[in-house]
Amino acid sequence: MTSIMIQNTPSPAYTQGTFTSSLQRPAPPGTLAPGSTRWYTIPSGDRENLTASPQEEMRILVVDDDPPSVKMTAFLLREEGYEVLTSSNGREALRLLEREKPDLILLDVMMPGLDGFETLREIRARYHIPVIFLSAKGETVDRVAGLELGADDYLAKPFEPAELLARVKAVLRRTEAYALGDPSDRIEASGIRLDPLTNRAELPNGRTVELTPIECRLLHCVMRNGGRVLTHDQLLDSVWGANYGGYPNQIAVYVRRLRTKIEDDPDNPTHLVTVRGVGYRFETD
Repeated sequence: MTSIMIQNTPSPAYTQGTFTSSLQRPAPPGTLAPGSTRWYTIPSGDRENLTASPQEEMRILVVDDDPPSVKMTAFLLREEGYEVLTSSNGREALRLLEREKPDLILLDVMMPGLDGFETLREIRARYHIPVIFLSAKGETVDRVAGLELGADDYLAKPFEPAELLARVKAVLRRTEAYALGDPSDRIEASGIRLDPLTNRAELPNGRTVELTPIECRLLHCVMRNGGRVLTHDQLLDSVWGANYGGYPNQIAVYVRRLRTKIEDDPDNPTHLVTVRGVGYRFETD
């Protein structure tokens, strides 16, 4: 067994530990102060392979105004075979997004000028690209705010490198699975027509609403199980993937967002209803 030694003082984005892996890696140049030493661990069981096969054509945009965090995050992603773009502020990130069309954005919250929340609002007005928040603001209220704005996930700093990579892979895997769908994936129930290829839903009154990727997957899940009560754990497994822990009120946040888009009266839903103490049910005709 060998270890990965990262010399000098680490960025606050990462937690200290002991790496167990099959390969030794140098720290990315310029990320740590001279003279000190830190060890980090990516448990063997948590990652398929430290030298994973390249993630073909997967491009990730890292947006953070903290240079050490950006360098370390970019280093980890490039070691996994991803192509990485970086930006230090929201405005530049929006320009890169328009020009480079990344597959995923890792977005910090606390940035000068256009912060992460405002940046996500502008992204969601024009794009369906998945977004993961990486932020030192890890309180429940901050996580809920990020999810309500349409983030696909929210990871609080400091975090383990293995957890970041697992979240990235999970979001990309879910996005790819839906992108590779075919017209038969479209579904209609109770007058709502959902097209997961475009992330749009046509409502009984003829109005079309735009959904985020997570909202679309959640609505697709409950619609294809129309009339059946789905528990919190079942929805997490189906929409976010097996073994994804999530946050205590994560499902409730997205259900509330969905209701504001598909219900005539979100406070008195007729399509996506709560079965108290159990979960949620999509009412069929």
